[in-house]
Amino acid sequence: MALEAGMIEPFIGHQVSEGHISYGLSSFGYDIRVHDEFKVFVGTGNPVVDPKHIDPDSFVDFKGKECVIPPNSFVLARSFEYFKMPERVIAICFGKSTYCRCGILVNISPLEPTWEGYLTMAISNTTPHPAKIYSKEGIAQLLFYECDEAPEVTYRDRKGKYQAQQGIVLPKVK
Repeated sequence: MALEAGMIEPFIGHQVSEGHISYGLSSFGYDIRVHDEFKVFVGTGNPVVDPKHIDPDSFVDFKGKECVIPPNSFVLARSFEYFKMPERVIAICFGKSTYCRCGILVNISPLEPTWEGYLTMAISNTTPHPAKIYSKEGIAQLLFYECDEAPEVTYRDRKGKYQAQQGIVLPKVK
């Protein structure tokens, strides 16, 4: 279905794993990669992180083959793949077990019907030590669910604020 509907670009129709944290088509999902662009959270003088008023200076842009996440902190990143969700499909994301076993957690909101773009993800280091992640390798698995009918109002219909996002997008409030 992903190929026919053009849901994932680029699409890898098999699992790539030798020497890498795996990515590509898996048994019942798709293992996505993290790109080499990151926003590393460094905080500011403000003691509260406010999603309605995020301070862009709380992040430092970084690009590289590997990204080290500071202890007990996180980075924002984007997927290597671009997604175009069909009208009757939703996807849910789970972090890859290789990273989970190291205390590195991935959070991505569901991919709603008709949403498209690069995924912005939060990758958290829950340990008291720096943690490394690898660009252009697997970071999370998406599970796709096809529904019997389309929702009454899709993401595109309601003009979702993250539609067709191209890079790492900070929180927005309409």
